[in-house]
Amino acid sequence: MEKPNNTNRVCQILKIEKPVIQAPMFWLTDAQLVAAVSEAGGLGVLGPHAGQNSLPKNDEEKAERMRKEIRKVKELTSKPFGINIFHSGQNPDIQLQLLLKVVYEEKVPVAVVAHLGPDAAEDIITELKAHGVTVVFRHISITPDLARKAEKAGADIIVATGMDEGGTLPSHNIGTFSIVPLIVDSVKIPVMAAGGITDRRTFNASFALGAEGVFCGTLFLAAKEARTAQNVKEMMLKANATDIDFFRTTPYYYRSIPTPLSQKLVKMDNELKTREEISNEMHPMRNMKFGMLDGQVDVGYISVGLGISMIHSIRTCKEIIDDITQDFKP
Repeated sequence: MEKPNNTNRVCQILKIEKPVIQAPMFWLTDAQLVAAVSEAGGLGVLGPHAGQNSLPKNDEEKAERMRKEIRKVKELTSKPFGINIFHSGQNPDIQLQLLLKVVYEEKVPVAVVAHLGPDAAEDIITELKAHGVTVVFRHISITPDLARKAEKAGADIIVATGMDEGGTLPSHNIGTFSIVPLIVDSVKIPVMAAGGITDRRTFNASFALGAEGVFCGTLFLAAKEARTAQNVKEMMLKANATDIDFFRTTPYYYRSIPTPLSQKLVKMDNELKTREEISNEMHPMRNMKFGMLDGQVDVGYISVGLGISMIHSIRTCKEIIDDITQDFKP
């Protein structure tokens, strides 16, 4: 595939038309969403448990499920897409090697390396690059030092995530408008902004800060093609940033549209329960699925970023991307 006729470095590197990456959210991605984003000119990314409704029996099944979802994406689009590489779980090294094997065998063009550890996952970046995979590096608590280490290891793009995001929040309390220029000034490779970007204004603001693209999760949760439960999509349209519950947990912080569970977690936080106690009550993997995928908002939680305030309708991925990038000039 030829590179698009585009002077934007993110577009050139990823071979896409518009500098937008759909974040690889737990449970909430599948081939339909990823292909729709890529067909609309962005980069769709398969996240953990993409297309699934249950946990796998073992690590091998987990990897093979991802292989099947990758092949479904290829049936729906010939455009570039990515997969999330996340070093976690009970057997992180085994899971990682099984997943990397699938990536190489299926010739997935892009890997989003999501990392929580104290380093910059240099070994993973180096291995992916040796296999010809384009690497987007996203440390949840990015710092200039981590960004430079990832760049030196061969990362192609860095994601600068601010506290405005949804999902697992950073350890620092630095907002998107502060973290983006800090990371832009630290590396020579392009930087993408993440956290609170859900409309034309926040897209443009990211570029004003020096970003060359945006990395969005909450924005796509209310897409027509998203797996998100319909009742949750409707709750998202009514919510804004002032409504959102915020609480400590492991590894750092989380936020949710108010549900009975999230309000209980806020209460535990106010009572100074430990992060581990709150996380045990939260059951991140199970209760995210219950709340956001199954729509059981009475027992789950609904993780969103502060950009929820600017989401007012359920639209296709194409409509979403066309809208936020309407001022983008290649």
